[in-house]
This record gives sequence, structure tokens and C-alpha cells, in this order.
Amino acid sequence: MTLALLCSGQGLQSPDLFALTADAPAAAPIFAHAAAYLGCDPRSLVAQADPAELYANRIGQILCVTAALALAECVADILPRRCVVAGYSVGEMAAWGVAGIWTPEQVLGLTAARAEAMDAASRPGQGLAAIRGLPRATLDPLVARHACAIAIRNPADLFVVGGMGDALDDLCAEAARMGAARASRLHVGVASHTALLERAVDPFHAQLASVPVRRPITGRILLNGTDGTPIFDAGRFRGALARQVATFVDWTACLDAVVERGAERSLELGPGHALADMMRTQAPQLAVRSADAFHTLSGLRAWIAET
Repeated sequence: MTLALLCSGQGLQSPDLFALTADAPAAAPIFAHAAAYLGCDPRSLVAQADPAELYANRIGQILCVTAALALAECVADILPRRCVVAGYSVGEMAAWGVAGIWTPEQVLGLTAARAEAMDAASRPGQGLAAIRGLPRATLDPLVARHACAIAIRNPADLFVVGGMGDALDDLCAEAARMGAARASRLHVGVASHTALLERAVDPFHAQLASVPVRRPITGRILLNGTDGTPIFDAGRFRGALARQVATFVDWTACLDAVVERGAERSLELGPGHALADMMRTQAPQLAVRSADAFHTLSGLRAWIAET
């Protein structure tokens, strides 16, 4: 049995982010490493912080990666021998950790560096929006007219678009008038995966180059989150990981690659269930779950252990 492990991006941080893992002994070291970069225990942060604070770029990225790493650590002992691992946006940082390329502490430090480079390269008011239901041929000229850029392609004509705030608002309004099923801003304050973040690439690459890589855990197949290319030599892909912050992400191609690599089941590590929903759309023959759908860690572990 081959299991796909999908690491989510930011946008769904909430007080129950660590509902399954908060008291799990296996996750305690992950929370301790994250606290070093957040200035407090992440479990306390999500419970006590103002909701808007959870969506701040640096905090949001660290929290999402912490959530995926903590959950992966809690199920590591029962994962099948063969896993395909991929991450969506900042989830790709978590994916490199789940695959064993870096230690959790290294992943969290590099995630903080990623967010800091992106913040330094951003201008106030930049962000992302989601548009569903318009074909690419219709959306491309619309996006260009509003001086925005397509950041991510997802299944079922769902696109993430980046740009300046006023331009995104105008784009969403026009897309809705043209029949889009959804056209709304996302809780992300940077124009990720667009040329607006080009200045973040080199500083982030320098940080990535300073941390040695290891071979993946035996049986873990890591996919490049930009297009699904398998990563056999992580050192050669550090440049691609750096460019990802300012490069279009074809997540649909990545999901296709997950299936091509033999995945029969798929688990979204969270937060949220957006990637699980996308996988069901793209590959309905797979058994697909999101960690957020489980009420207990024991229930999740039982599902993973099924053969």
C-alpha cells in the first residue's frame, strides 16, 4: 500500500489547530522547536492570540508547518513503507521534513527564514484571492487587465491569484459578474508565487544553501510542489524550492504525479481539508481523508494502519 501525505498551506489557522496532537508525547519536541521561533508555545498561541494574529505571514507559516510536522511525528511508527510526500505552498517546507531531508528543527528555522524573506520583499496591501469556475482562457486576460498574476492552478478550475489589494478586489468583483462560482480574498497577506516576491528568492536561497540535506527516508518519495517532479537529489532542488515563493505553482500537476507514483490512499496532514477535497476531485478512485476529519489521534492511526 502506498500512502500520499499532503502538507497544507496557510489560510486555515484556528484555535483547534493542534486538536489531535496537543497532548501527544511524540509531538512535544516539535512544539518546543516551534516555540523558539514563535516566542511562545504554539499551542498557547493558537488558544490565546487574536485571530488576526494567526494569519500574520510569519506566524501563519510557522504554525502550519508545525501542525504538519507534529502530526507526521505522531503517526511515523505506523506509516506504510512507501509514502509519496508533497506540500502545497509553505506546506512544501513541511514535506521536506516529513520526507526526512531536514530535521524538524531545521525545517522550522528555514520556514521562519522563508517568511521573513517574503515579508521583506512584500509591499503593504499585497495578497491572494481564490477564483473558481472560470476557464483559464477566460481568466488569463481578466487577471492581466487588473495587473495581477495567477499564482496556483488547482483542480476544477480553481485558481489562486496574487496582486495588490485594490486590484484583487476589483478582479474578484469582475470575476463574479462573469459567472465565477467563487471570487474572494484569502487570509494571506503576501502575493505568494508571483513575480511580486522576486526579491525574496535570493535571500531565501542563501538560507537554504546553508543547511545540509540528507537522503530521504527509505520509501519516502518527495515531489516538487511546483510541478510534481520527483526529488531524488534534494541538494539540486534547493534552488527550485527558493524560486517557489515567486513562481507559479501547478498543484493539479502535482496531484497527478502523486497518482502516477502509485498512491492508493491519501491523507492531508492539515490544517483544513482543501487538499483532500482537491484530491477527491482529481483522483476519485483513491481513498482520501484529511486529518481534521478525525476526532481522535487513535482514530487517525487506526485508519492509517488499515491494509
